[in-house]
Amino acid sequence: MTTRKTAAPPAAAVAKDAHWAAKMARLRARKLPESTLSICDEEDAKNAVTDAALELAKARAAAMDECAKMAIREDQRDALVASNPEVVAADATLTRAQDALAEATVTLTFRALPRPVWEQLLRDHAPTEVQGDRGMEYNVDTFPAALISACHVERDATGAEVEGMSVADAQELLDSWPDTEAKALFTGALVVNQTLRADLGKG
Repeated sequence: MTTRKTAAPPAAAVAKDAHWAAKMARLRARKLPESTLSICDEEDAKNAVTDAALELAKARAAAMDECAKMAIREDQRDALVASNPEVVAADATLTRAQDALAEATVTLTFRALPRPVWEQLLRDHAPTEVQGDRGMEYNVDTFPAALISACHVERDATGAEVEGMSVADAQELLDSWPDTEAKALFTGALVVNQTLRADLGKG
């Protein structure tokens, strides 16, 4: 009995398959988009950063003028400006102000939902008949908190993801914050799901 040999696939087809497999691997590896909402109630901390940044800019400008007066070559000025004592001191002040602002700031991170999860969330919070008649895509009373909770990402000091905001937590914030801030909270979770990172250019 003769064993039939299977013909090897054409090299071009093999190369084509490998090319697509590599591209598909890159597409699978893409991460869902994330956005952040930063909240800081300490105006003094914000102002301190603004003032420190202004002082640093002034110190750098003064040091640059000094270099120009001394006819120092332009390719040497950056290093001299950076090591100028007043610039160094102003830079350190700005760093301290930025650290204080970061300490006073609460940052919320939102991650887009995979399409099936998004669509299920819309089904779970379908608009009422009245809301539907008004063109709403979701129940305005229940969807915002559910979306915020579903999109919120919380990480510990090591960067590992931990349990984040519950639906009850989200609803509490929406109910207790001023209208503009509550809208900013909901918008943060909504917009990240509407971010388009693809370039739909012409062929």
